[in-house]
Amino acid sequence: MTAPFKIAIIGAGSVGFTRTLVKDLLSAPALQDIEIALTDLNEHNLSMIRQILDRLVAVNRFATRITATTDRRKALEGARYVINCVRLGGLEAFADDIRIPLKYGVDQCVGDTICAGGIMYGQRSVNAILDFCADIRDVAEPGAKLLNYANPMAMNTWAAIDHGGVDTIGLCHGVQHGWRQIAEVLGAENPHDVEYICSGINHQTWYVDVRYKGRRVTKEELVEGFARHPVYSQQEKVRIDVLKRFGVYSTESNGHLSEYLPWYRKRPEEITQWIDMSEWIHGETGGYLRVCTEGRNWFEEEFPRFLAEVEKPLDPSLRSDEHASHIIEALETGKVYRGHFNVKNKGLITNLPDDAIVETTGFVDRFGLNMVAGITLTDACATICQASINVQRMAVKAAVTGDVELLKLAMLNDPLTGAICTPDEVWQMADEMLVAQAKWLPQYAHAIDGAKRRLAASTLRTRDWKGAASVPVRSVEQMREDRAQRAGGVAPDRQVVA
Repeated sequence: MTAPFKIAIIGAGSVGFTRTLVKDLLSAPALQDIEIALTDLNEHNLSMIRQILDRLVAVNRFATRITATTDRRKALEGARYVINCVRLGGLEAFADDIRIPLKYGVDQCVGDTICAGGIMYGQRSVNAILDFCADIRDVAEPGAKLLNYANPMAMNTWAAIDHGGVDTIGLCHGVQHGWRQIAEVLGAENPHDVEYICSGINHQTWYVDVRYKGRRVTKEELVEGFARHPVYSQQEKVRIDVLKRFGVYSTESNGHLSEYLPWYRKRPEEITQWIDMSEWIHGETGGYLRVCTEGRNWFEEEFPRFLAEVEKPLDPSLRSDEHASHIIEALETGKVYRGHFNVKNKGLITNLPDDAIVETTGFVDRFGLNMVAGITLTDACATICQASINVQRMAVKAAVTGDVELLKLAMLNDPLTGAICTPDEVWQMADEMLVAQAKWLPQYAHAIDGAKRRLAASTLRTRDWKGAASVPVRSVEQMREDRAQRAGGVAPDRQVVA
């Protein structure tokens, strides 16, 4: 057993995800005699997750101490590890990230990484990340590590390292999801028979080496496997097309990947050719916003189930493949963990800039994070990663300095935004988003009045557009009906608004 220490979770009011993280942590015997400090601005959600975790600890007779507070500094006091799960601005700001770009023809599925929505999300998030880092430096255990799950991953991690002065690792689960797909199309009975190395940047990471039972898998095998798969062949059209042209499979979902590239979502009449509406993640307009909105309305319904589940003893075999618990266990016990992490490049990927945040292969043990260096991406993959890195670099600088012109240049150089909008449209769209989100953007306070004046004087026309493939938000009653239909083996109808 390790000596007791403290883990703080910022944004712990995300009840489902926090529950998963804590169950993972407590599945490791060495991490059971610790303090887990929960903090969130939403007292109601914080109370709910506290009840679930208190019951989990009591049923399993763990020595774990669960605390909860809306005072972030109090939660961070003495913490050795800090896990960030915050969505700055909540669903209100997120709705603007999707709604306003649609007025200018920019149709996003998620809008949380780059593209117009992701860039504005970064302006909110980076400002808050720097506040978190200041508190960590002030009151956390010396040398505390920040494990960042919050998007936009690269921008947040970049800001925390370069401007926040905190040892930070960015964590995402896209790699694990794609690995399971590959194992399935190869016909592997056990996914662990498939080994892989991924490298790139967050949400544009590539399976650069795939081995099935020790044998290297070819591009042709993957193309054939995905093409004949009855589900993935329809759901992953963008990923399969990129695989055919680039020679490697992307870690990211069809909908996510489509909004980082300038080719698949720029003509409304063609978007539906590349997406699939069976689930939001395959390309639905504003799909993630819709499911997050529905989830906010639904999670009260799930609370009794969450409480009932923790009445059973914790089963360590059900530990998820989220990285956080495995990293902390490795650092505390020396048990080696291999994963894919977001860190400063510094030569890890030879044909991407050293200052960029890359997502690539590494190992964790008691000596720390040990990354694999010297990986070279194909020219095609490196080229599109470089385009996103340039946008991320400008967006981080803009967020730190409050430089409106640099923010607009970041949007103009975004691959999808630039493929759709004129410079004048980008300038006005940025002004409109700044005004709409001003309360979360204190670094831009000096620029809001000017943006309002420009908007009032503008003659540039926009349109009221819901996107090429949006789906209405379901009520709680509709969600109950849909779940009942699924339980009966019937797929619920999905009304697409074009």
